Amino acid sequence: MIDKSSQKGSFGGLFSTDSRWARWLLAAIVLTFIIFDQFDWMDPVKNSLSSEQFLIKIGTYEVTVYKLISGLINLLMVFWLASLISVFGEKRIRSLKHMRASNRTLLANGFKLIIFISVFFIGLNVLGISPTVLTVFGGALGIGIGFGLQKIASNFISGLILLFEKSVEEGDLVELAGGFQGFVRRTGARYTLIETFDSKEIMIPNEDFITNRVTNWTFSNTSGRIEIIIGVSYECDIEKARDLILEAAKEHPRCSRNPAPQCHLTDYAASSIDFLLHFWVDDVTQGRVEPRSDVMRSIWKKFKAHNIVIPYPQTDVHIKNKPG
Repeated sequence: MIDKSSQKGSFGGLFSTDSRWARWLLAAIVLTFIIFDQFDWMDPVKNSLSSEQFLIKIGTYEVTVYKLISGLINLLMVFWLASLISVFGEKRIRSLKHMRASNRTLLANGFKLIIFISVFFIGLNVLGISPTVLTVFGGALGIGIGFGLQKIASNFISGLILLFEKSVEEGDLVELAGGFQGFVRRTGARYTLIETFDSKEIMIPNEDFITNRVTNWTFSNTSGRIEIIIGVSYECDIEKARDLILEAAKEHPRCSRNPAPQCHLTDYAASSIDFLLHFWVDDVTQGRVEPRSDVMRSIWKKFKAHNIVIPYPQTDVHIKNKPG
């Protein structure tokens, strides 16, 4: 999943080196242009599109239609080569197993950012545009970022904060507001990919991890606590019931020995005496539902064998008859 996501994130689907139709299309366009230009078959078209009739003026900048088309084809080739370099470099960085996942992601994003910036200035050079022309669009670009690109900039900065803080890393089990849980599979420039327990892949904006409350079950360790509430009848031996509950927890193979399981009497309820069982598992990423279910089944069997009753909800009704 991680490799698939990372490939999709490189220059979009059009320039993806894993898109077969894109490779053949780019190769056909570039090869056709080179052959026609090499054998001077493009001269009539070149002379026609280079005439003053097809001259485009933008302020003091002048460009012919032929030069524009040629520059766009060359720019397309540059982007495709940059995509090759980006994907190859990202795969090499993510294969460095001696580095932490967050460091690999940070290094991969930094590498792609350098590629993006380099391709941008190379593209300007291919098109014959001076970088000083960009100063004309500086004010408009600032307004665009301030309004239209506000969320994108916020998510990008939030992603960098997450990578530097290492508060949420790949492989962590996290719980977001509303009880939403899943494993972090990838942290990108715009979103963090979460895989839920039912194998759904959900893209969460990076900003949500900064502005909202997030529970990281594996931030400093992978242990987790499980709680079970059990009610027994008022006629039962509560000390025996407590011992059986603790015994069921300790017998489970995933139950941690340190800290040891604990069982407390918490309430004299309307129909039962309630106990609260706490026990820990060493690796919460392997799940908490299964050990909880196993311990509850074990408690049921032990109660049956020792005549400990789990009561139904009941109500006592006293009827008084009036004299006469």
